[in-house]
Amino acid sequence: MPAFAAGFDRDKYIALQSEHIRRRREAIGGKLYLEMGGKLFDDFHASRVLPGFEPDTKIAMLEQIQDEMEILVCINAQDLRRKKVRADLGIPYEEDLLRIVDAFRDRGFLAQHVVLTHFEEDNHAAVAFRDRLERLGLTVSLHRIIPGYPADADRIVSDEGFGRNDFAETTRDVVVVTAPGPGSGKLATCLSQIYHEYTRGQEAGYAKFETFPIWNLPIDHPVNMAYEAATADLDDVNMIDPFHLSAHGTLAVNYNRDVEVFPLLKHLLERISGASPYESPTDMGVNMAGFAICDDGACRSAAEQEVIRRFYKALVDERRAEADSVVSDRIAITMGKMGLSRGMRPVVDPAVQLAQQTNAPASAIELADGTIITGKTSALLGCSAAMLLNALKHLAGIDPSVKLLAPGAIEPIQRLKVEHLGSQNPRLHTDEVLIALSTSADTDDNARRALSKIAELRGRDVHTTTILGSVDEGIFRNLGILVTSEPEYQVRSLYRKR
Repeated sequence: MPAFAAGFDRDKYIALQSEHIRRRREAIGGKLYLEMGGKLFDDFHASRVLPGFEPDTKIAMLEQIQDEMEILVCINAQDLRRKKVRADLGIPYEEDLLRIVDAFRDRGFLAQHVVLTHFEEDNHAAVAFRDRLERLGLTVSLHRIIPGYPADADRIVSDEGFGRNDFAETTRDVVVVTAPGPGSGKLATCLSQIYHEYTRGQEAGYAKFETFPIWNLPIDHPVNMAYEAATADLDDVNMIDPFHLSAHGTLAVNYNRDVEVFPLLKHLLERISGASPYESPTDMGVNMAGFAICDDGACRSAAEQEVIRRFYKALVDERRAEADSVVSDRIAITMGKMGLSRGMRPVVDPAVQLAQQTNAPASAIELADGTIITGKTSALLGCSAAMLLNALKHLAGIDPSVKLLAPGAIEPIQRLKVEHLGSQNPRLHTDEVLIALSTSADTDDNARRALSKIAELRGRDVHTTTILGSVDEGIFRNLGILVTSEPEYQVRSLYRKR
């Protein structure tokens, strides 16, 4: 199956979305606090299910209103205590916050304020991080835990609730509130800021920018189902927004947590400002993504593949954690509703069949034209490294029998690993193969031609019959390759380095 055609009009989305945010701020009449759900700089989920949506599309959209907005970044102090790590990047939340601020500033955005939510004085990790942020020249506001939040409106909207929080003195008309991950307190931060604005005699309002689920697509559309699979660990489910149906008589898709919290949120907005402009959680949103889909079939196909990828990821995560199959079972139910099976991922069967033939780990990659290239385990190379070399040879038009790396170039690396670095696996990982290939490119034309094709692997699908090690996993992530694995380890052992 060839790569997906573009199904999403990026330019149309950027124009529609930025203008819609402007109109929402004008309707509010004062400062707009815009809660940003999902990832901003690297929304790879959106780029996978909406072909044509680049990972940085949201930032490109915000650049259209850059002079009118500034950034406020939240982080939950309890996540600092727990040393929470962003799974897709493998870095702690506090480092991701600094990465986010740098990324915004590099693109010319005003990003000066950080809010530490759920702050307690005895949280030494949070105190240390506050001090670090201030040394770096950032302005830090502290938000405390409010007993009874979000139900006890009398306490929350008072000097004993939001009134105890520091106020971040922003200067622009639109304040985008973002965070390294979920549960960071973005909504509470928006409401706290609005409370303080009103106590100062300034009008302010709230809106939410959440790409998924897409409210004007059917609830069972694969793009919305893919969101449900992506959040299966949170037990999120898509649902028809009952408040929207009651108020407007039209169907709109939202998800359970926003629907459940809406009555409380509406009540809090009414207590803070005297009235709420919204009759439903869908009304609160400003998402225009559904209007920029230009090829529904392409988006459906891409989203179906994402659901299968999410299923395999859940299987591997559960195997690594030696956990029950809770998340994978939820996604399996979603797959059943959609009529999907594992075999509908084109790279699965070729990898599994090669592993059965060789009685050793194997892998397969699907190239842009639909060609499937496999790799098997050998004395010199792991299956992922072999597959990578085979794919590059194919793309460069090099005969499959040609050896890009001579055994004499590989063996010294193997000896170094075993004799001096304590490795029990002498086979070359993908990073070692790429380094050896780049070294050979200066003197070998085949190696140079093969190396020049690496960019063509971005966005390609791979399946391996064993759980990847951290090195191979990181290389594939950096190359932009979409990898799934069977939930099996190559070597049976009780202890595994994490």
